[in-house]
This record gives sequence, C-alpha cells and structure tokens, in this order.
Amino acid sequence: MFVIRVLAYLWASPYTLLGLTIGLMLGGKLKIVEGVFELHGRGISWVLAHLPVSAAAMTIGHTVWGRTPEHLDRTRFHERVHVRQFERWGFFMGAAYVAASLYLYLRGRDYYRDNPFEVEAYSAERQNQLR
Repeated sequence: MFVIRVLAYLWASPYTLLGLTIGLMLGGKLKIVEGVFELHGRGISWVLAHLPVSAAAMTIGHTVWGRTPEHLDRTRFHERVHVRQFERWGFFMGAAYVAASLYLYLRGRDYYRDNPFEVEAYSAERQNQLR
C-alpha cells in the first residue's frame, strides 16, 4: 500500500508542484491536511473569484486552493475526490478535464456541472452528506 501511495503522489506531482508554487507566489498561507497542501489567501481568493466558474476551492494535484480556511473546510470532501482523480489521471488530468468541458460546451451542455470529473465529485459529496 505504501508503494502505491508514493506512486500516486509521484504521478500527480507535476500538478502538485505547480499548484504549490503558484499558490505560494500568490501569498497563500499553507497548511497540510491529510497529506494534501491547502492554501488560502487574498491572491488565491482573487484568482478563484475570476475563474470562468467562480469557485470556493480548486484542486491542483495534491494542492487545494481555497478562498478562506472556512471554504477549505466546507469543500474538503469534494476536493479530495479531485485529489484522487489527479492520482488516477496524473499528467493527463488537466487535458482530460479541459477536453471533457470543451466537448460538453460544443454539445450545448454545461461544461462545468456536466463534466464527469465534477459529476463524480458532487455525487460522492451528496452520498457523504446522506450518511
């Protein structure tokens, strides 16, 4: 199991390093929670507010950006689903997410809510809330 966890971290590491580096450059305050780098701060909050879909939090590898510590707490389960997706898809995650969104947009569907990566995260989040 340990070897698998190490490989999952390595597979997602290009995104993790990118998210961590940019998050720190934006002045993010860092906390490690359950093996995931969580960052929040004014610069990160600005970026999240100005995405095509305004977000409370966003996952980049094993890095999660949140507007505030409260947003990170509130979205933790949802964002951990995305962390696991980065572990599965690794280097291909960014392209796969964008390709799915583009495909949906060109078909007249909601490029965010209908994206299979988001569908999985929201579904897992709903199931967790029912427990």
